[in-house]
Amino acid sequence: MSSTSTTQVRSGPTRGELFRVRVASGIGTTIEWYLSFSYIAAAGLIFSHQYFGTLGPNALIVSLGSVAASFIASPLGGLIAGHFGDRKGRKATLVATLALMGVASLGIGLLPTYDQIGIAAPILLVVFRFMQGLSTGGEWGGAALMSIEYAPAKRRGFYGVFSQIGTPAGLVLSTLVFFLVQISISPEQFTAWGWRVPFFLSVVLVFIGLKIRTAIGESPVFAEIRENETEVRVPLKEAFQHHSWQMCLAGGAFVANIAVGYIFIGYLPAYAYNSRGMDPAAVNLVLMVAAMVWIAFTVLGGQLSDKYGRRKTMWWFYLAMGLWSVPTFLLVDTGSIAAFALAVVVLAATLGASYGPQSALFAELFPPRLRYTAASLPYAVGGIVGGAFAPALCEWLLQTTGNSTSIAGYMIFFVVVSLISIIILKNSYFVGFADENFRGSKAVSNSSS
Repeated sequence: MSSTSTTQVRSGPTRGELFRVRVASGIGTTIEWYLSFSYIAAAGLIFSHQYFGTLGPNALIVSLGSVAASFIASPLGGLIAGHFGDRKGRKATLVATLALMGVASLGIGLLPTYDQIGIAAPILLVVFRFMQGLSTGGEWGGAALMSIEYAPAKRRGFYGVFSQIGTPAGLVLSTLVFFLVQISISPEQFTAWGWRVPFFLSVVLVFIGLKIRTAIGESPVFAEIRENETEVRVPLKEAFQHHSWQMCLAGGAFVANIAVGYIFIGYLPAYAYNSRGMDPAAVNLVLMVAAMVWIAFTVLGGQLSDKYGRRKTMWWFYLAMGLWSVPTFLLVDTGSIAAFALAVVVLAATLGASYGPQSALFAELFPPRLRYTAASLPYAVGGIVGGAFAPALCEWLLQTTGNSTSIAGYMIFFVVVSLISIIILKNSYFVGFADENFRGSKAVSNSSS
């Protein structure tokens, strides 16, 4: 029995398995963000009329506010998925989060309007959005860990980027699908039924993702935990007892990326064409190009972290992000689409390169038996602190001060928080797990035998 286990640990996964794991990791987060951006777009274009229209002048505010239901649900999703991911396995939990995502998406696509079923329509819409948040809260941690726990020790940063590229990839896909649907049918058809197409398409993507995820094996790290019977009965309790400060610092290290990311996605486009009179089509085209730059630099950030370290890579690109904050708005305020393109492309590069190492950093901060729980919570809570209210606060700052550099100051504040968190992790609290501690004790005994 011992020799069999030794052979399995030494042989490792095949190239085909490693490829499928990377795809399985990336597809879920891409669908997650695709749905999130699709919901945001529909909330502004459709939901305010078809589901919240009886609220009159407040309909748009409430419709956009319904987006927050996902953020509220995300930590709860992280807790639930983290518990089962650490107790029952990464694979089964990831299949469940993706299935839940599909149910929520199908529900939104099929949901009758207020005129058809009355008050139940907006209530169910918010329920489905809440379900999306539950799925999102559990999706990222499992996707990141599945990829990284399969990865060769010296390539964890690179493998981790496949859960990270879902954000910009989802933005590109959502923008592209909405654009293609809108140019293919009349505005009346889009309002009547065309807006539902992106949600139905996501169901197809979910089925593809489920097929890929069910075909991969369990994470080698969790397989060892299960074989050694070292699962934690209540992962959350142990995480808070022994790793609460590391979780706080991990959330702090992430908060700048999510805050600036949501300003990039949720505020800058509207600011460009509402306040600076830029052509919406040109703005969206520039954003799609910038999102592709974001993807490329996410991969680069993960690779650089394998060579120079997670925290060092994040620190330098966060510094660049902070320094670029004021020039970003100075360029956008010119009203030139070329200046806007320069502003957002450089900002996207700093977002990607600082985001790339995050999965590996979070995984290496926590021991395997509670890693799903301990990594998911900082991600979800950091998302609320940095992202949930970022666009609304930016608009409030602009109206209060009359100066867009106040928004740059808001961005710099979060960058400073992340820089300080990374410094503390580096100097005091980063435990620097060796490979044997990362993979579990059995790998050590097997190797030495």
